Amino acid sequence: MNFDEVLDRIGGFGRFQKTLYVWICLPQIFLAFHMLVSVFTGAVPPHLCRSEGGGPRLGFNFSIAPGESCTSGQDGLLSQLNHSLPITEHSSTSNGCMGGWEFSKEVFLSTVVTEWDLVCENATLNNIGSSIYMFGLLVGAVLFGALSDKYGRRMIILIGLAVQAIFGVGVAFAPNFYIYVLLRFVVGMTISAVIMNAFVLGTEWTGPKNRMLAGVITDYFFGFGYILLAGVAYLIRDWRKLQLAISAPGFLFLFYIWVLPKSARWLMANNKHEEALDLIRKAALINGKPLVDDDIELCQSPKNSEIQQELRRYTVVDLVRTPRMRKQSLILFYLWFVNVLVYYGLSLNISDFGMNIYLTQMIFGLVEMPARTITLFTLNRSRRISQLAFLAIGGLACLVTIFIPDDLSIVRTVLAMVGKFGITASLSIVYIYSAEVFPTVIRQNGIGMGSMCARAGGVIAPIIYLLRNISRHAPMVVFGLCPLVGAALTMFLPETAHKPLPDTIEDVEHISTTAEKSQHALYEECPKQSPDGIL
Repeated sequence: MNFDEVLDRIGGFGRFQKTLYVWICLPQIFLAFHMLVSVFTGAVPPHLCRSEGGGPRLGFNFSIAPGESCTSGQDGLLSQLNHSLPITEHSSTSNGCMGGWEFSKEVFLSTVVTEWDLVCENATLNNIGSSIYMFGLLVGAVLFGALSDKYGRRMIILIGLAVQAIFGVGVAFAPNFYIYVLLRFVVGMTISAVIMNAFVLGTEWTGPKNRMLAGVITDYFFGFGYILLAGVAYLIRDWRKLQLAISAPGFLFLFYIWVLPKSARWLMANNKHEEALDLIRKAALINGKPLVDDDIELCQSPKNSEIQQELRRYTVVDLVRTPRMRKQSLILFYLWFVNVLVYYGLSLNISDFGMNIYLTQMIFGLVEMPARTITLFTLNRSRRISQLAFLAIGGLACLVTIFIPDDLSIVRTVLAMVGKFGITASLSIVYIYSAEVFPTVIRQNGIGMGSMCARAGGVIAPIIYLLRNISRHAPMVVFGLCPLVGAALTMFLPETAHKPLPDTIEDVEHISTTAEKSQHALYEECPKQSPDGIL
């Protein structure tokens, strides 16, 4: 019998799998901490320029909004918004703030911005630092994805958690901004190592009928971490102490060495059958369905063997080689890109909406739960309409925010929350939709390329906020229009709900004369992925 049949025999989601998901889900909370902590550690408090004598300049106060305390005019001089200053005052600032910056401590005792003066001419460094962190996720996905196939999911998870704790604590003691960015880059790499392999380990031990539900469970824990971070950051206002608080508990995962199981499916694929059988017997015993030696005989399905041989003939080039496949691939790649672009564009810049930053963080975290749940009901009706509708909701909500006055911060935050809801739901859909659009022979290549495009969206998201130098509304215009373009492009994708899967590129091009195609077991290896596994 093949492995899915073995899982049915021993229990596809019994006590063994439920315990495994406890170990898998706990790190999700800390992954959310690391992904979103820059909202607080990289915040820009209201600030002013001290005179060279040491005191604040006359006419300056802390009423200026963060990120708007200085601009560069046509003459290259710094000007203070919302204040009329004598021309002599402007002239003295033409070469920057010589006396140093003074920051309000009303909300934050310290951030990386206040410690290293990342404002005005240095403000772009903060955004670039966030992009480099996101680039770490991209590098980690490529590096640890390959290593996990060679050394196993459990090994990479353990290494990822250890490195994440060590370098996360190291970030709290960074002596300068450049070391800070480098250490955060490594933390970003470990995020991909843990989140990808934890998801794979869970799905490889879970029966086909329960994989989608199991994936949603991990999503909820990420959302819980999203909410919990608001409370932790509220209590700890110093960025170094906050970074230490979210990183040091990572050393507690040392006990995973004794409790986290290997993947029996990976052991089988690497010809370690005896070790795989031992694990299967242990899982069966824990699930209350003990096996005797003659109960199972592991083998690879002939159909799966044929599929694997077929897979080796295709490369990523085949994603764009034929007209219809090329159109569908490019649209899906764009959807991956835009979903992650807007998701992190909104998540990492909640201070722009004008409400209390801690309350906004909590609200955005709460939105994650219903957004991820609703897709379980809409997907059964239509993949295409679900994808289109949630993209449109996210895009329209972001666009409308630019027409709301600053004094209506609650309305702006509600609209941003609706936008976050739409994008989170859309992001939950794009993985399963892609798995059904790409034919079997290039499905893994298609998902892999889509994930790369998603990472690229994460890298670009912080940089989009540099457009505020052109117009304060420019970022939200981008975050509004891009999903709407995606919604329009979705209309050119096929409906896949309750339809047989395409197995070959010829099926996609409508050359195949086969009327009905069975759903291969390989597709069962492509369950609904957690959106934080794309991040």
